[in-house]
Amino acid sequence: MNITKNDIDSLNAEIVISVVPADYEVRVGDALKKAQKQISMPGFRPGKVPAGLVKKQYGTQILVDELNKLLDSTIFNYIKDNNIEILGNPLPKERAAVDFENQKDFEFIYQVGLAPQFSVDLNDKHTFTYKTVKIDDELVEKYVKDVRRNFGKPLNPEVAGEKDVVFVDINELDENGNIKAGGIFKSTSISYERLKNEEAKAKVLGVKKDDKIVINVNALYDNALDKSVSLGIDKEIAETINCNLQLTVKNIARLEDADLNQELFDKVYGEGKVTSEEEFRNKIREELGMMFNADAEKFLRTEVENNLVEKINIQLPDTFLKRWLMMANEKPITLEELERDYPNYSKSMKWKLIENKIIKDNAIQVNIDEAKDEAKAFIKGEYARYGQAASEEDLEKISNDILSKEKEAQKIFENIYSKKVLDLIKEKCTLQTKEVSYEDFFKA
Repeated sequence: MNITKNDIDSLNAEIVISVVPADYEVRVGDALKKAQKQISMPGFRPGKVPAGLVKKQYGTQILVDELNKLLDSTIFNYIKDNNIEILGNPLPKERAAVDFENQKDFEFIYQVGLAPQFSVDLNDKHTFTYKTVKIDDELVEKYVKDVRRNFGKPLNPEVAGEKDVVFVDINELDENGNIKAGGIFKSTSISYERLKNEEAKAKVLGVKKDDKIVINVNALYDNALDKSVSLGIDKEIAETINCNLQLTVKNIARLEDADLNQELFDKVYGEGKVTSEEEFRNKIREELGMMFNADAEKFLRTEVENNLVEKINIQLPDTFLKRWLMMANEKPITLEELERDYPNYSKSMKWKLIENKIIKDNAIQVNIDEAKDEAKAFIKGEYARYGQAASEEDLEKISNDILSKEKEAQKIFENIYSKKVLDLIKEKCTLQTKEVSYEDFFKA
């Protein structure tokens, strides 16, 4: 077998594989013998079909299968042995059909996209903005209110207020103000805060159980979709309906904010962990800092990616990659979809190449202990989302299970590599810390 690489340019090459009978005859012969033992045909006992008949009926397909296996292992071993850095996978070059029934010698040509050569010089000339949130008293108070609301007490007041939900039976009225036979009837709820019409708000505010109030349907609901969903009517009808509705109050619900006391502190942080309002606010301030620190890292990573991708200006074998994406995609995609999505894919690949270059140049490594710690941190976070704490035994068992799965383990390792790359960039480059308000933090 003869294999050669022909460079077309710095980003594209062709690998030519010439195959003669001596390269594949033994493989094909062994495959035919194996098939002979497995094939059943009328008139022959299983495994006793004559070899000539098996070859006549299945020989061409077996030849194709064995050649494909031989070519796959040959080209990937060649790429590995010669340290050829490629993007995507080799693709067969489109050419005239091969006559597998009559040809003995074959030549197969594969197109490959070559990884670009570039350098990444991390130094203090690179300047990035590290945006952080100013955690002031106003922001802390906002989150204190959220916590009090989340742990609030459900009440059923006698009179509806501005933060209440009123449960009602709704009846459609006719032009004489009587309940319309066969008209709309619906049991639903009305939130005062969501009402936009001032007349409707005035009528709902202050109602008591068993009160009956009349409101026009277009004052109660802002648009046809709301009318359709809330009243259970077709959207076409909701587009044109204009009638009065009678609302009979069945109940009133209110969620009263929890008091700032030891009971709340214990519910949020565990018994005795926080013992005063000052400690409670400081704890929230600390948690906000940790939460926004994670967001700050994400924003910094985005800025670093955009900046380095633009400055280094890597060139890719775009034509090859587009063809490879069309063939490799699990679901068929159109040329229009490919052209629309390719810029984002290209940018993502360029960053991945830069990141891998930084990892290689700086000998960044991740060991299994680091991966296990990362997995445990993820598990703790998932438990915390549901207000639970994982035992050390659970952490050990679940982390081992995650790392035993190739795709899950790969995500863990890639995440740690990305963190280490960002840490290196923060160490070697210039960071300009910019403290901004909560509102400005999430603005582009």
